[in-house]
Amino acid sequence: MATPKENYSCALCIENKDCEDLEKRKIYHVIADKEAEKEGYTRVIDESGEDYLYPQAYFIIVQLPREAQQALKLSK
Repeated sequence: MATPKENYSCALCIENKDCEDLEKRKIYHVIADKEAEKEGYTRVIDESGEDYLYPQAYFIIVQLPREAQQALKLSK
């Protein structure tokens, strides 16, 4: 399940092979998960609204301006 919003970052989906709950060219909320990262996975909140692990290669981590974060309700 999702952790508090202050742990979110964002990632751009660049691949969705065999993943019905991901859309290419869409930005997703990333949840920090050190254990998953060690195994080559990224935890994101996908189209189902739940957080799941996907291959790191499916995403590019992006730094959004404060205004964009506020619009996405990622920051206080």
